[in-house]
Amino acid sequence: MRYLTKEWYELCQRTGLHFGMRVHRGAYELDEALFLRRYKRKEKEYIELQREMYNTDPRFLLEQNGHVFVPAEKFFSGNEISEDDKKVYQMPAEERERIEKLIAEYDIRPPFDELSYKQEFKSNLEWECNYHKERLPKEIYEQISDIRVFTLGYCTREVMQQLKKQSAENRREMEHVSNEYREAIKAQDIPHEIRSRVQFHDCTVTELLTGDEVVICFDTRGGFTNINKLTLVAPEIIKQEGMIVGSYWLYQELYRIDNGYELHVLFDGENMPELIVRCTDILAEEE
Repeated sequence: MRYLTKEWYELCQRTGLHFGMRVHRGAYELDEALFLRRYKRKEKEYIELQREMYNTDPRFLLEQNGHVFVPAEKFFSGNEISEDDKKVYQMPAEERERIEKLIAEYDIRPPFDELSYKQEFKSNLEWECNYHKERLPKEIYEQISDIRVFTLGYCTREVMQQLKKQSAENRREMEHVSNEYREAIKAQDIPHEIRSRVQFHDCTVTELLTGDEVVICFDTRGGFTNINKLTLVAPEIIKQEGMIVGSYWLYQELYRIDNGYELHVLFDGENMPELIVRCTDILAEEE
């Protein structure tokens, strides 16, 4: 990736460091009683949310069948949406089968296990504490009296101000790179039809075959397309990094080269896999 790199993606995650945070006067010092009170409150909210999700009947998923939607690239283009742009979702048989299986499991589910969710909340908090240690700028982290209280969403006024300032700086840098990327892509002589063939955001890679062609197959249930097979003709693999199968297609960059195209893809998976392939043509189809 030239612009939408792993570093850029991580920067995007740091544009809202203050989101969900509240100023609390008790956050100026280490206070075990304060931590326990806040912990119990947040734990209760978490349990109530999990209980609500646990008791949500999956039959509502069947309502997707016949739903009219507009492809993301058409929706965000700013152009008037015509009837031809609209698509009616026809649920595949395997998707209906998956939902019916969820319904059967829902109907025989055991009682809600509150104790297991309490343990899950505790484990999540421990993970997030370590995440904040790595994510926060050192000069901010060192001002936090209790990282546990911070992770629960409470901080001092001074820390809040610095979080907002850092978030704004990160956003400016992120938008600067985004603007550079948009200008670079505009300069590419690539028809919209070709660009539309590599729109797989949030689709899961189920298969990656390399050889005379690079073939990528997808589970499109989390994405915005029904196209589930991408073929790169006469490929030259420039970079193949990480476990791509099982990862989500996150962002792509497409460039024109002398004899075809150069496709860059960043995936959402362990260590954020990446793929760069040069090819003479790009084919997309629904199987």
